[in-house]
Amino acid sequence: MNIEFEYVLILLALSVISILIIDRFRLSPLIGYLLVGLLISPNTTGLIPFSDTTRFLGEIGVVFLLFSIGLDFSLSRFYTMRHTVLGLGGGQVIIGTLSGFIIAWSLGMSWQAAFILGGALALSSTALVMKQLVDQFELQSEHGLTAFGILLFQDMAAVPFLVLIPILAQSQPEHLWSALILALVKGVAVLALIIVLGKTLIPRLFHIVSFSTELFTLSVLLVSLTAAWLTHAVGLSLALGAFLAGMMVSESRYRYQIENEIRPFRDILLGLFFVTVGMQLDPALIARIWPWVLLLLSGLMIGKALAIYLLMRFVNRSAHVASRTGLILGQGGEFSIALLTLAVLSGLISIEDSQPVLAAVILSMLLSPFVIRNNRLIAQTLFNEPQQSDHITDAALLDNLSETHGNHVLICGYGLVGEETARLLRDTGLTCLALDIKPAVIRKAWTDDEPVYFGNAAQGQILDSAGLGRATAVIIAVNDDDTALKILAEVRKLNTDIPVIVTTRDTGRHDIMLDSGATLVIARSREAARSTADKLMKLLEKK
Repeated sequence: MNIEFEYVLILLALSVISILIIDRFRLSPLIGYLLVGLLISPNTTGLIPFSDTTRFLGEIGVVFLLFSIGLDFSLSRFYTMRHTVLGLGGGQVIIGTLSGFIIAWSLGMSWQAAFILGGALALSSTALVMKQLVDQFELQSEHGLTAFGILLFQDMAAVPFLVLIPILAQSQPEHLWSALILALVKGVAVLALIIVLGKTLIPRLFHIVSFSTELFTLSVLLVSLTAAWLTHAVGLSLALGAFLAGMMVSESRYRYQIENEIRPFRDILLGLFFVTVGMQLDPALIARIWPWVLLLLSGLMIGKALAIYLLMRFVNRSAHVASRTGLILGQGGEFSIALLTLAVLSGLISIEDSQPVLAAVILSMLLSPFVIRNNRLIAQTLFNEPQQSDHITDAALLDNLSETHGNHVLICGYGLVGEETARLLRDTGLTCLALDIKPAVIRKAWTDDEPVYFGNAAQGQILDSAGLGRATAVIIAVNDDDTALKILAEVRKLNTDIPVIVTTRDTGRHDIMLDSGATLVIARSREAARSTADKLMKLLEKK
């Protein structure tokens, strides 16, 4: 049997086992991949050698990660959260980078290495934090949204750091500014090219191949890798092109399908990247320098949380929200590891210097789920404040979230009928915003990045804050008919003219709902979603 095939079998078997174990502790799968890499490392068992092929596949994983982040980048969302993203996010990255830079430079590192190290430590784990907040139903809370805004800026900030690594590694100090200017010119030129392609050729390509799942998947791979090749061909990073390509198609109607098609490739290759990171760790060396590792770990988790807390207090956020946000973001992340690894591969940072930092980042990611899970308890203990709700029951907060929505369809109830109706309406180009109170429904919707908010639609204040006055229609798709009548009554108190479609299980209540103000009443069935979407489109055409 070919020896390379045996390596693949060992890697797959260990990955499956580790992910199964890690999942039982509700930790991120990337922790499992790191542990696999450590187990097979030449520095431990030596089961698999560290090859250029493995390293290259890991870099491709980072490419797909950046493409996915580009897909998630929304200009409308960025504009809505611009104060949090640019203010708090920008401030946090600047403070974190400068703090890390000063410490690393004072310990004898070159300024180039210290700068990248500071940038790496300023970043947190988007994957870990988002998963934990979704699982805890805290993503739509004030501290959850603040953390999300800061993470959004961190993800964007990782891109210029990725661009700078090869420039800082290859350029002589006297030629640095000319190299940076040249890189800027190249970046702008590639961005312009990708924008032109993203507005013209790429949408046509996806339209042509959309009839075939296989062709669509191949086209997604072609677009993402071609964009990465373009930036690499002009001397920039592979990841930059992938990010720009993802950003260009993020506003297209194919975004969700593209994200679905690319996820398996991203997850597998990104997992392989973290395996290669684990393979670079040297347990013997870390054991000799464990005081430095613990010092770095404390500085990373406590220092970052404290910096975020002080920054948020400076802009008059409450102590409770500021402390919870700091606790949530007090760790290193995927980009921290990616930047450190690429800096080592480029020769900017030595392997020995990277070991304590990598170990501290990984340990912070191991500890962070437990801190995030108990962030409310820790904050209450620190500030002795009464318990606060994590969900959107605050109408003012919901109003802030929905302010970008206008001429949208408001869906009350995001069960099977509500979700399928929303999908059908989005396919026609309509914007939807939904309310629900079921935890399982909220978790799934947030995981899929759908505009579904926790709120009781039977409360007029919640309906008003969800943009009822700006909506074009309302669909009431809750399972309980009594609740549907309560929602209908609240809708009509606030807006007597808006079209309202109600789905019902009890056909005997058809006339009661019409008398209560429903424009149309549709029986809940297999075809309820299709019928609701079709009839709503006809109603809107008449307006």
